[in-house]
Amino acid sequence: MKRKHIIGIIAVIIVVLIIVRLVSNKKTLNEKEAPTQDSVVNIPVKVAAVKEELKEINLIKTGSLAPFKEASVLTTVGGTIKQLRFELGDHVTEGQVLAVMDTRLMQLDLQKAETNAAKLQRDLQNYTELLAGEAATQEKVNEIRQNYLDASNQVSQVKKQIADALVKAPTSGTVAKKLLEQGVFANAGAEIATIVNLSQVKVQLNLTEAEVYQATQGQQVKITTDVYPGQVFNGKITFISPQADETHNYKVEILADNNEKALLRSGTFVYADFSRKTQQNILLIPREALTESIKDASVYVVENNVVHQKPIKTGMELNNLIQVMSGLKAGEVVVTSGQINLKEGSRVSVSK
Repeated sequence: MKRKHIIGIIAVIIVVLIIVRLVSNKKTLNEKEAPTQDSVVNIPVKVAAVKEELKEINLIKTGSLAPFKEASVLTTVGGTIKQLRFELGDHVTEGQVLAVMDTRLMQLDLQKAETNAAKLQRDLQNYTELLAGEAATQEKVNEIRQNYLDASNQVSQVKKQIADALVKAPTSGTVAKKLLEQGVFANAGAEIATIVNLSQVKVQLNLTEAEVYQATQGQQVKITTDVYPGQVFNGKITFISPQADETHNYKVEILADNNEKALLRSGTFVYADFSRKTQQNILLIPREALTESIKDASVYVVENNVVHQKPIKTGMELNNLIQVMSGLKAGEVVVTSGQINLKEGSRVSVSK
């Protein structure tokens, strides 16, 4: 009996040892399979602070071109377009007939109106004679006279509608849009075409509060564009908004001469040189802080030894510095060297 107990105790001890061994092996395997924690590496970089400086700079602004005049060609009467006398891109002059509407129904209305007016005119003559012989009343004569005047007005209105069936160009210029074709029906007031007059162009731009007081009505401005390098178009300020918009900018319009040999087109970006200098507080960073091109500019900003990539809008270049229009604040620290090894959230150490 004692022997059986001893054997049972030994069996239990063996099972316990096996379990302990298995648990130990599993722990070892788990430790081996657990991902190795990479040690945090601080990437060495050089930095510079965003600084605000008062600079005297030339007042040169970018703007876009708009036509000197732009007008829609509208029908004044409804009907079928009998003729279209222009094509897209044609140059037309003010008053030129561009379309002819079908007037056959209006001609019938005119005949009826003229016949009715002629009858009432005869009636008026007859009743006027009768009134003289006291064979008609003054009230009857007045009634016929009013009906005759109404009929005459109706004749004039129909004649005006027939005249309006000739759709004329409201201004000289180039046909930029052709919206309807010959043979289709058009309601009164339908737009047939758009005419753009580029004999002169308007430059539209915005000036800041500091800049707008450097500009005056009638001031001469030199207009240039990358499309025609080295060529200057003469302009004159024709409008300065008396009130700022929600961004505290003031709208300015400049009327500039156009050149048929080097034609400026609507929508083109241009530079307006006001030939004056102005003092402005501007934000500057080193040119080498940019991680992309000036068009898609961004920088790495260091915060608590961690970098965050921020897109920015750049302005003019001053030596090796570049103006920051938006995206940064004075005092922020940007990376100027070592960006190739960085990504969003990288830890850095600042090198002297």
